[in-house]
Amino acid sequence: MIPFLDLKKMNMKYETEMMQSIERFLHSGWYILGKEVEEFEQEFAQYCGTQYCLGVANGLDALTLILRAYGIGVGDEVLVPSNTYIATILAISANGAIPILIEPDLLTYNIDPEKIEERITDRTKAIMVVHLYGQACDMSPIEVISKKYNLKIVEDCAQAHGAKYGANRVGNLGDAAAFSFYPGKNLGALGDAGAITTNDNDLYMKLKALRNYGSHKKYENLYKGVNSRLDELQAAVLKVKLKHLDYDNGKRREIAKYYLDHITNDSLVLPCVGNGDDSTHVWHLFVIRTSNREHLQSYLTTKGIQTLIHYPIPPHKQEAYKEWAEHCYPISEQIHNEILSLPISPVMSLSDAVKVTEALNEYEEKI
Repeated sequence: MIPFLDLKKMNMKYETEMMQSIERFLHSGWYILGKEVEEFEQEFAQYCGTQYCLGVANGLDALTLILRAYGIGVGDEVLVPSNTYIATILAISANGAIPILIEPDLLTYNIDPEKIEERITDRTKAIMVVHLYGQACDMSPIEVISKKYNLKIVEDCAQAHGAKYGANRVGNLGDAAAFSFYPGKNLGALGDAGAITTNDNDLYMKLKALRNYGSHKKYENLYKGVNSRLDELQAAVLKVKLKHLDYDNGKRREIAKYYLDHITNDSLVLPCVGNGDDSTHVWHLFVIRTSNREHLQSYLTTKGIQTLIHYPIPPHKQEAYKEWAEHCYPISEQIHNEILSLPISPVMSLSDAVKVTEALNEYEEKI
């Protein structure tokens, strides 16, 4: 079986370095908000090109805390793509704000800038962009809109560690950005972990307190904060893997390029790289579309190829948001009904990519 993702193999590549880092952490005697977190924050900020990075417990907390620190809450509206993973939308709801769903571009699967302005009202406070599947959003028109209406831009970078838009990496394309380091991400920890990047000093200082019970100084609480701190152990692991992130993304690009150059089955829709700029995409997922997804997935299983669906149910069809049940988002629904994610990772062999490609080219669509 060609696995969709071999996490063990991905991590064992760096076993020696990670064990040394974990041993250093273990013998430090400091296990919460210590040297490992501080050094990772500095290194990741430098990598993203921002002044600040703040480690938090996970990506959802990162998004939730950004909105909270900006004072975005009850009655405020936040524009968000309709085809994102539900965590993006949960962060808005957690603050009492109202998610306003914007349809994506069917080619890139990212939020369509041309559909944003028509949904802005006097209650709109922010645009939450999601660099989905590893590709940076088309930020130039979004930045123009944000300035015109004085809106914050919050980036959800959970699937796009290392991707660029022009000269800048994601995480440095808006006012603040959230990252998840869930194990399967391009930069993955060995458990839950997350971070926030920004160039806003005031926001950074407020977030630094909010993640730690609302406190800068022990037993003195400025805000009604939470406990959402990046763990020292996870920071130690992330420091090792960050050094190899660009290399690993390069291996993903090699697999993606092979797929793009050699999958020739006309019944399949291949992903599109916006502006033809390879650096915009880090291929967290390689997503194809077909009108007979279940048939194709079953066929690939018989060929010994594991695939996944990201994601089968759009947010507005989830029980958690049943108040949206009658809303219609046809582009999002089409995407969620047709997408299928092929195996891709830094440890996938070219020979496995060849097998996947051959199976797809031999596939005959069910009529």
